[in-house]
Amino acid sequence: MDQKQRLALLGGVCVAVAALAGFGAYGMLNDGDDDGSSGSSAGRDDGESEQTPAGPPTEEEATATAGAFLDAWAAGDTEAAAGLTDEPEAARAALAVLTENESVTALAVEAGAADGTDVPFEVTAEVSHAEQAQELAYASELAVVRDEDSGEVVVDWAPAVLHPRLAEGQTLQVGPQGELPPIEVLANDGTELTAEEFPGLVPVIDELRERYAEAAGGDAGGAVVIADAEGEPVETLLELAEPVAGQVPTTLDPNLQRAAEAAVADTGQGAVVAIQPSTGAIRAVANADPDGPDIALEGSYAPGSTFKIVTASLLLERGLADPGGPHPCPKFFEHGGWEFQNLDEFEIEDGTFADSFAASCNTAFISQAPELEDDELGAHAREYFGLGLEWQVGATSMDGRMPVESQAQMAAQLIGQGAVRMNPLTMASVSATVRNGSFLQPYLVPTDFAERQLATTEGPLPNADQLRSLMNRTATAGTAAEAMAGIGGDIGAKTGSAEVDGQEKPNAWFTAYRNDLAAAAVVPDSGHGGEFAGPVVAEVLRAAG
Repeated sequence: MDQKQRLALLGGVCVAVAALAGFGAYGMLNDGDDDGSSGSSAGRDDGESEQTPAGPPTEEEATATAGAFLDAWAAGDTEAAAGLTDEPEAARAALAVLTENESVTALAVEAGAADGTDVPFEVTAEVSHAEQAQELAYASELAVVRDEDSGEVVVDWAPAVLHPRLAEGQTLQVGPQGELPPIEVLANDGTELTAEEFPGLVPVIDELRERYAEAAGGDAGGAVVIADAEGEPVETLLELAEPVAGQVPTTLDPNLQRAAEAAVADTGQGAVVAIQPSTGAIRAVANADPDGPDIALEGSYAPGSTFKIVTASLLLERGLADPGGPHPCPKFFEHGGWEFQNLDEFEIEDGTFADSFAASCNTAFISQAPELEDDELGAHAREYFGLGLEWQVGATSMDGRMPVESQAQMAAQLIGQGAVRMNPLTMASVSATVRNGSFLQPYLVPTDFAERQLATTEGPLPNADQLRSLMNRTATAGTAAEAMAGIGGDIGAKTGSAEVDGQEKPNAWFTAYRNDLAAAAVVPDSGHGGEFAGPVVAEVLRAAG
């Protein structure tokens, strides 16, 4: 039943709905005479006077105008009520709080005797929450004035007309406290992951609340409050129900999360993600800046040489590379009108592909560009690593982007530059796919809580053993060896340093695995991947024990 059906007019006078027995009603206070001497401005014949009325309203005019205003308000006709004030727009917005709010199920207004141009009145409203109703009752007062320009008699609008404790700039809020119920984000052991203890999770917690607050079984609670100009409550007038938090389970490991938070704490905009290769469960997500974007899951950066893992997989499959076979690594290689070079223009003479991978030789990969079609790298990344598919992580994520490019830009993609875009989530997944031997879509929220279809690929990674061997050599004797020093078990790693136009230093990248844990990190505008992102990943891997 809508609000107007809940309110009734009898003989032109608003009365409370029958369900609220005992509510008073405001009757227009006149003696029934028809001479118009006590009517409001709405009943004045403008033709009777050539001059605009002036001077303060009479008590009879104040009574009539106040009566018309209060009748319209109680009847739910905010347009009519607001039109009888000197600030119709502000009055309409304020009055609607009690007349157009589903939480207000009945409204009654009762006036007292006018004192000159001041008219006291009482408001009684029934406010409901979750089928429980409470009464909000208070007394207020309005003043009636004559508009200087039109001469009309109107209500002198102020926030205190709606409620006597409202000051300028404040509003009355009725109903749920906040747009969404609160949530508790739970770790995989059932403990709560709070923003206070885990600030690196703030963007993720905010995202999970927005996505699951209603489905998690929580309740935003209800109240009648006075709020400031920013919408923040400053005083509670009536408590309807306390907020109840819903619970959202995640796959996060609290110990690994602590390690991830500590690892990125001093990296500025750094971010890290850790994944369990055998399941795809995300075990840690940390962003160094809790007030910034969610770089860990939603970032979009060129991944630099960490992407050579994917390119190496393609070259191995195509027979364009063999870990133990000879492979060129010249100082320079030109393709598509662009001359590519290695860091510090190094070269490897008579080296193998494994040598080039461990040393992160750019030209060893660029030199194969003439043998590849423009769309081959992207197709291989989707088919075997799940990159660019639509992942259903349980939170918003950027799942990899590899648009088809040609000439020099296609060659740049082979070393993780050009238009290739990744983030710690996708690059941790690349290492996890190598370690596991097949792609398992990473997920943060269990599917038995939020049902959805996870992305899949056609089959196992065809060259997983060779890739593990290449990454192991890089972790033990290549560019990742310093960061991975002292980490035992089955390990593999790859470094990356992505150049960015207009940026003084490259973005540092590092991705690695240790036993059944894979992790990746990016530290923007910092330097070499092994030096700046490597320690972040290594700290997380060590925490796995």
